[in-house]
Amino acid sequence: MGAVAPWAPAVTAGGQESSSHLPPVLRESGQREVFCGLTSIVWLHRRMPDAFFLVVGSRTCAHLVQSAAGVMIFAEPRFGTAILGERDLAGLADANEELDRLVRDLLERRPEIRTLFLVGSCPSEVIKLDLGKAAERLNGQLAGRVRVLNYSGSGIETTFTQGEDQALLAMQPLMPASDEPQLLIVGTLADPVEDRLIDLFGRMGIERVRSLPPRRSTELPPVGRGTKVLLAQPFLSATARALQARGAELIPAPYPFGVEGSRLWMQAAATACGLAPAAIEAVLAPLVERGRRAVAPHREVLAGKRLVLMPDSQLELSLARFLHQECGMELVEVGTPYLDRQLLAEELALLPAGTAITEGQDVERQLERVRAARPDLVVCGLGLANPLEAEGIATKWSIELVFSPIHGCDQAGDLAELFSRPLRRRNLLQFS
Repeated sequence: MGAVAPWAPAVTAGGQESSSHLPPVLRESGQREVFCGLTSIVWLHRRMPDAFFLVVGSRTCAHLVQSAAGVMIFAEPRFGTAILGERDLAGLADANEELDRLVRDLLERRPEIRTLFLVGSCPSEVIKLDLGKAAERLNGQLAGRVRVLNYSGSGIETTFTQGEDQALLAMQPLMPASDEPQLLIVGTLADPVEDRLIDLFGRMGIERVRSLPPRRSTELPPVGRGTKVLLAQPFLSATARALQARGAELIPAPYPFGVEGSRLWMQAAATACGLAPAAIEAVLAPLVERGRRAVAPHREVLAGKRLVLMPDSQLELSLARFLHQECGMELVEVGTPYLDRQLLAEELALLPAGTAITEGQDVERQLERVRAARPDLVVCGLGLANPLEAEGIATKWSIELVFSPIHGCDQAGDLAELFSRPLRRRNLLQFS
């Protein structure tokens, strides 16, 4: 393979370019280094303790989810794997009969389950196992006992955070219709973070705030023309569009990462709900001041440092905005697996002029650019972190950012610390 230029934009037919102050987006297609959508089960199963996620896949799928969750072998997690054997893959056995048997055995052992997700994987899709029909069949058999939904967590066409998007999309048909006014926060948040944000919205004057996914899978919020949708995560494209199709209004806003992103996110919601600016500012002002003080010591470490974010979680543009705007980092390259311009328009507008953005990935070419640029910090997946560390480049695992409670002004200092920590560690390991 020949040398790769540090920046070689390529525009696909019919593609739209980003904001006018940004260069053309570099779209890459090649080998990727990302987890599959099954990984989202790790936070979804914690969110809804009355739900169970049954992956229909291989032993590799089982090991992936088990390792990502860090669940001990004798624990009782709320996920499992129906392992497809050689006879299933060869078409010598009726996989549907075996699946039905496994589901019955599971429900006998775990009677507390109220919603069962059948989660497709690469192996189940390769053998054309129709989990949609399986869910319909099981719903008929288990009517009144448990609800069975299905979605795909396959890594063939998705990155790992899109698993949540597909899970929430599968829940949409069960959401009741209602035109009552409400603010709907969409996207999984840690329970204490969500409680804090709902309390803050209540202090501003928003009376009815609901969440998707809910804490109990059977208590789905209604949706209709009175619903104002506030996305907490930037990777929920299909969910957002399905809610809009049912009459809900999507509130455009940056995402609640860092002080400024969280302030603008809450301000946009409050304004959309018709609250007076004075009521909004009275709640936000002390939050913003406290958050800025928490970020300040980490800015001393991060300011002026050069950063590359490799495509993995779809949080990259929001994190880049935070790290440049509030921590003073220089953005060398910001990669994202997919760029949804509608959901990320507010973030694109806040990025500094000239920010180099990539969509998709050709991992070898991107690694060549990283080695040529020698940034101070690279945010990337687990598979790339150790090799880059061995080459003397500090890294931060992108998956940790999805598993950590980093939303809101109150968490801004913790978010900044996730990036300052690897640089502090590298400084401690320097030997004269």
